[in-house]
Amino acid sequence: MRNAYDCVVVGAGPGGAWAAKAAAENGASVLLLEKDREVGSPVRCAEAVGTAGLKAVVELEPRWISNTIHGAVLVAPDGEQIEVASDAEQGYILDRKIFDYDLVQQATMSGVEVLTKAYVHGVIKPNGGAVQGVRVEHMGRRSEVKAKIVIGADGVESRVGRWAGLRTNIKMRDMESCLQMTLSNIEVNPRNIYFYFGREVAPGGYLWVFPKSKNVANVGLGVSGEFSKNKSAKRFLDDFISRHFPHAAVLYTVAGGVPCAPTLKHIVGDGVMLVGDAAHQVNPMSGGGIVTAMFAGRIAGRVAAESIRAGDVSTKRLQKYAQEWHDADGKKHERFHKIKRAVYQLTDEDLNRTAKTVAAVPLDKRTLVSIFKAALIKHPALLFDVARAFMRTG
Repeated sequence: MRNAYDCVVVGAGPGGAWAAKAAAENGASVLLLEKDREVGSPVRCAEAVGTAGLKAVVELEPRWISNTIHGAVLVAPDGEQIEVASDAEQGYILDRKIFDYDLVQQATMSGVEVLTKAYVHGVIKPNGGAVQGVRVEHMGRRSEVKAKIVIGADGVESRVGRWAGLRTNIKMRDMESCLQMTLSNIEVNPRNIYFYFGREVAPGGYLWVFPKSKNVANVGLGVSGEFSKNKSAKRFLDDFISRHFPHAAVLYTVAGGVPCAPTLKHIVGDGVMLVGDAAHQVNPMSGGGIVTAMFAGRIAGRVAAESIRAGDVSTKRLQKYAQEWHDADGKKHERFHKIKRAVYQLTDEDLNRTAKTVAAVPLDKRTLVSIFKAALIKHPALLFDVARAFMRTG
């Protein structure tokens, strides 16, 4: 580790790895810092990703894939199951430990330097001005690393943004309290992913079963902050598992928060940029953020390198990244957030009615658009947003 780089990226998840890689490919010297001792561990993700989205940001490696998904099953509060199947819309359950590790390895092949067990405990911001680097502790030694740009890819709890003076707060209703257990000794159809809805299962969110094989699955849920104060995510998940998988063995447990909100209003400042969960670039409807973080990271890294070459790392210059993100995905996420707020206000009776309406539709006609139209029949103003939001996502 030198004492100065063009760019320092904090956080070696998919967004950070791709930001570092893009910056290096565009001529910047880059240091990627990861607080954990190993890239990709611990896994804090449900590991599901759409095929088209993943292939749009990286060339696929078969070793990343635990399972290929061909359809989805939506389960209403009364137990009605609605299958949505299409080989054209298949997805993957990743092995995030291998996936993240390989993304960082690819970044190093582009010239990125990586340091693990590197705990960033502050940014260098002389006299409250532009960010000019980070303060880091590595193997018991504290030091300062200067940088023309710092990219914060340090997750939902991002401190880089706060230290830089950006407002990173989120409304409680948009913060999902999430818990997931990887279960074995269960039986599931590995071709499908399953989503359960209802106030008794996951109020203000949903519960998922993502099979990694016919006997192993990631089973988790997200509960809106509006409801988690009444009953914890763990109690909801324990109740579900005891009913549906009473003989399951728990291999792995992970908990955390997911910001299901529109992108932060300000994701850049003088000498600083935010990427991924740190910028609230998660899909507000699904809570998925792998592809969006990589897409945003690729833009951020390129803009960072361009700005460094131009000798201008001001907020105004870095705003190019924020604008490109907004035009590409940010507007869509705003629509998803509006749809999410309406869907999560539906009663169990509304969800049951929707399931019965959709069940009468032939399987090959059950698109996501048709399902949301049925659910939001009392909200005609949102139907345009539904059509636009799903225009590119199927």
